[in-house]
Amino acid sequence: MSTTTVGERFDNARNAIDAVARVGVSRVVYTSIVNAATARMALADEHRRTEDYLRGNGVPFVVLRNGWYLENYTDQLPVITRYHALLGSARDGLVSAASRRDYAAAAVAVLTQDGHLGATYELGGTPFTLTELAATISDVLGTHIAYRDMPVTDYTATLTAAGLPAEMAAAVADADAGLARGELFTASDDLLFTASDDLVTLIGRPATTAREAIQNVTAIGESR
Repeated sequence: MSTTTVGERFDNARNAIDAVARVGVSRVVYTSIVNAATARMALADEHRRTEDYLRGNGVPFVVLRNGWYLENYTDQLPVITRYHALLGSARDGLVSAASRRDYAAAAVAVLTQDGHLGATYELGGTPFTLTELAATISDVLGTHIAYRDMPVTDYTATLTAAGLPAEMAAAVADADAGLARGELFTASDDLLFTASDDLVTLIGRPATTAREAIQNVTAIGESR
């Protein structure tokens, strides 16, 4: 798994790969980002470099290209409901988000099962636009939530003003720009406009939907 500081991730991953190569581990499972080979968003660069280094190192590997996390949105629900708005720079792009639990289950599968060495999996759940997500939040919570699309520079400034560190704010807004370009949609290798079913195949069940994630968070809040 990548370390948190953007700009340091590749060097840290390279050190880890070199270390496990020296001791002869049986497999390395790397959690990358969806569409790492082609995505232009800043977050993809270090993942792409790490994947390339891993493939050239000779260590048996599996690459899990995780899509966006539903928690990226559900963690914002208190602020979203306070201002009745979901902000972003994603236009009408599709994001194939799933829960942390789903991605963890996929990691367990490739760590404990044979037959995955050398594979690269594009992982994500049922895709949605942020306009559709706002409508789902509205329906589940019973209050109107609008999606407000903003230029990347304005979204970055808004995130910074809200207290996000400048580097993180820039990365989040840049990721939304990538979302708008289709970089967070997990397309099938065979059919460009068909979502990949890699996640469902690995975990043996449907991935968590946005509606289910919102309902789960709401239920937890009501039980406290």
